Amino acid sequence: RPAPPALAPQPPRSTGDANSLWQPWEPPPTHHHPVTALDFRHGTPALADFPVARWLQSLHDAYGRADAAALGYGPAEGSPALRTEIATLVRQSRALDASADRIMVTSGATQAMDILVRLLAGPGDVVVIEDPSHTVLRQVFGCSEATVVPVPVDEEGLRVEDIDACVRARGHDPARVNLVYVTPSHQFPTGFIMSERRRRALLDWAYRRGATVLEDDYHNEFTFTAERLPALASARHRNTVVHVGSFSKTLFPALRIGYAILPPPLVQPFLGIKWITDRLTPTVAQEALADFVSSGAYARHISRMTRLYRQRRSRLIEALHEHFGAEVRISGAAAGLHVLVTLTGTRGAGESEIARLAAARGVRVHPASGYFVRHPPAEPTFLMGYAALTTARITEGVALLAAAVHEAATRPE
Repeated sequence: RPAPPALAPQPPRSTGDANSLWQPWEPPPTHHHPVTALDFRHGTPALADFPVARWLQSLHDAYGRADAAALGYGPAEGSPALRTEIATLVRQSRALDASADRIMVTSGATQAMDILVRLLAGPGDVVVIEDPSHTVLRQVFGCSEATVVPVPVDEEGLRVEDIDACVRARGHDPARVNLVYVTPSHQFPTGFIMSERRRRALLDWAYRRGATVLEDDYHNEFTFTAERLPALASARHRNTVVHVGSFSKTLFPALRIGYAILPPPLVQPFLGIKWITDRLTPTVAQEALADFVSSGAYARHISRMTRLYRQRRSRLIEALHEHFGAEVRISGAAAGLHVLVTLTGTRGAGESEIARLAAARGVRVHPASGYFVRHPPAEPTFLMGYAALTTARITEGVALLAAAVHEAATRPE
């Protein structure tokens, strides 16, 4: 019996009203030709290198220990064992000292953000987001009754000093800002790391305004520099920061386990919305994950993946410089699983044309302009993920991209 055709989710908020805030979503991943597809898609970890056998052992042990209570409706806040392990993880890797009773387990980081929007973004409120930012993220906030205001970023992260002016330019009072969304450890998509100066400024601004800062720590484990800034929520923030993380990039997206570390006043309201949303995140999978972490398998996996991603990142950067020389700019290489690549020698060729010609050669690259609400890049810019591609495939893919760029740049007008 043939499989039913895959369904393509559509943005709930219209993207056809000429408002640059509501861009169409990027195309879905290429799963239909996994062997031949050469896709520089961001956000996909090296799933072929995941230790499935070791994970199955944790899963088998969790089911073996499960009693009737474990197979029923578990606690909405999540498994006590997993919350304890998450507390240890963030203390060790993010310098974030949080008790387990402030940690809520969610069905991925996206659910955590959706709950926070329901909780904090009501009619008349203002939500500040980074510009550029993820198109799906903008839809999550845009489905609320609040006004979404993009604020530009630079090499130091969100321009905190511009928040008030940007909000006023949209006709709103900065005192109505109730939520500020940031990706300080690896800004999406630029990869910039928020400076210590900006971090202090943001926390001070949020405290003065009575706003909550949502820290999305989506690439929380993968850093390739000797010095690593701790989580924003590790600072003395006076109950202004919610730290959101996930195991989608460190393990595998289908696991659908994330978490939110909340200031004490938000714990009960958050838990109430979680309960009416889906009751709980699957309990036995949480127990398996707690075992995977406590046994040391998680730390070994992260160590091995960091070495692998460092190699793939280096090969991508080397290949880009080999083919494009001085006519390429790369940002975001210090952390995460993607880089932002700007091609400066395309002689008027645009992102869409380059992407089309690259696809004709069997390589998929993803234009970055749609992530920018205002001031999109003047030159063709692409978000290039490397985690799921071997070094040989990266080498092949960049060569094919270079051929596509050359064709686009030398075509007659």
